[in-house]
Amino acid sequence: MAAKMKSAERKTGNLMSIMIVIGLCSFFYILGAWKKSGFGKGDQIAYNIIKETKCTILPNLNFETHHTTKEVIVTSSDPKSEVFEPCDVQYTDYSPCQDQNRAMTFPRENMNYRERHCPKESEKLHCLIPAPEGYVTPFPWPKSRDYVHYANVPYKSLTVEKAVQNWVQFKGDVFKFPGGGTMFPQGADAYIDELASVIPIADGTVRIALDTGCGVASWGAYLLKRNVVTMSFAPRDNHEAQVQFALERGVPAIIGVLGTIHLPYPSRSFDMAQCSRCLIPWTSNDGMYMMEVDRVLRPGGYWILSGPPINWRTYYKTWKRSKEDLQKEQEKIEELAKLLCWEKKYEKGDLAIWRKKINDRSCSNRNDIKLSKCESTDADSVWYKKMKVCRTPFPEVKNPNEVAGGQLKKFPNRLFAVPPRIANGYIPEITAQSYQDDNKLWRKHVNAYKRINKLIGSVRYRNIMDMNAGLGGFAAVLESSDSWVMNVVPTISKRDTLGVVYERGLIGIYHDWCEAFSTYPRTYDLIHANGVFSLYKNKCKMENILLEMDRILRPEGMVIFRDDVDVLIKVKKMASGMRWNVKMTDHEDGPLVSEKIIVAVKQYWVGGRSNTTSDI
Repeated sequence: MAAKMKSAERKTGNLMSIMIVIGLCSFFYILGAWKKSGFGKGDQIAYNIIKETKCTILPNLNFETHHTTKEVIVTSSDPKSEVFEPCDVQYTDYSPCQDQNRAMTFPRENMNYRERHCPKESEKLHCLIPAPEGYVTPFPWPKSRDYVHYANVPYKSLTVEKAVQNWVQFKGDVFKFPGGGTMFPQGADAYIDELASVIPIADGTVRIALDTGCGVASWGAYLLKRNVVTMSFAPRDNHEAQVQFALERGVPAIIGVLGTIHLPYPSRSFDMAQCSRCLIPWTSNDGMYMMEVDRVLRPGGYWILSGPPINWRTYYKTWKRSKEDLQKEQEKIEELAKLLCWEKKYEKGDLAIWRKKINDRSCSNRNDIKLSKCESTDADSVWYKKMKVCRTPFPEVKNPNEVAGGQLKKFPNRLFAVPPRIANGYIPEITAQSYQDDNKLWRKHVNAYKRINKLIGSVRYRNIMDMNAGLGGFAAVLESSDSWVMNVVPTISKRDTLGVVYERGLIGIYHDWCEAFSTYPRTYDLIHANGVFSLYKNKCKMENILLEMDRILRPEGMVIFRDDVDVLIKVKKMASGMRWNVKMTDHEDGPLVSEKIIVAVKQYWVGGRSNTTSDI
């Protein structure tokens, strides 16, 4: 009897199992039919995401340069995207925040009119900045250091004005840069050799330099072969295209000036700074400009001054100034240097070199009474902030031999060593461990990029920008003599990490992407945008950021977007109307990760008579 009951129970259990299986099959069949019908909103969204997301093999994106000098106009192939028309050819070299016409409406006092003055929303161009007719890919590095195509920067004024100083020469259809400068007409190499007799340039102690009033940036260009990277800047003034020439040569530079607002760099950034006849009035405004250099100069760093008033006894007649005036100017510079805790190390001929003390305990006397300390507790909060006559205080030290702010390792060891700002806990929520984890993450990300495009890391992409640099991991992994990266830390970022970028031996700048960048059009080969559009959501228009990226990107240059999929779908649609070839790919960890990657290549096209400005 018991055996019969157990047999009946087994039959009932088997029947129930069969019924469950049949029920589940029916449910999924109906669900599948419902999804195919298009009525399931959630499933339709999933379907669209899958449709938009491609595999990591992008066979139809051409990363090689292949255009000719003939005019080519390419139209968008995506009728669903808004099509952005070309701007008028008069805007070929348009730099929105340094527009000459707008600049002339501002006061000339203290170079205010040469500073950033950006257009209002109603004044912004909503069109694509055209390349000049005949534009060709710049020469690859290192040839680009010495040669630039005339068609790309068609301005000859410097070849006449600076002819005897070996800045630039015009030969055939190219410009040649012999490496000269106003204060080093015999060449930058000889000038740097003299500096190296005083400053430890060769051993990696000096890695990051600042050139104020850089001209065509030959000083920075020739320092590169000594493994020193220079942030060069010059105003957009009557010397046409100085910064444009520098970037065309493959040398880091921005449009900028020492005027009324702080330089867009953190405190204690540069190992070395120079003024080579940069015409900055160092003694005006009670020495405010020297105080700004002091803010950005690292403890133990060097300041170089070549040109007036150094060697005034020889040149006072040439400069058409009195001995008394020039002597008084140099004495004032010497006094300010002492007040800033700088020690003069060298003076010979036209050249003088000072070294900033490693901390204020090592100063020969206390200068607090003569020169007040800046009241701001954050010396890195500088975006659009007015400069003041005050000395940025040194970070506190425990003994006279300690470097204020922390001792840096020599380059290249400092590239991946834990930066002092992190080791000392200055960056909220960033620890030594999270810093190392970030480096590992970016090694993985960059390896994924190289699988998509094997030319990344070669001279094909010389001028690179990281629009949201974080701790600088992307640039650190790419670091080589073949390329350089402008690390941008957005002013609205949760954490200010630009000081860390500089402590690693990399360069960068603060910027707000709701505004145009301080550069000419067509100055970057590759732009990396990690989380930029999520960061700026509801802050400013996506369209404006994309158009600015297009402005500063060279024809056939590449953009890499990394962001959440819902953001990138919008980016992809808009970018398709900008004469970019655009493809989306999965995250390197697979399709289930919501973060995706877009790779875009800007098509080659140039301005023509048919191009008109769509909105001014």
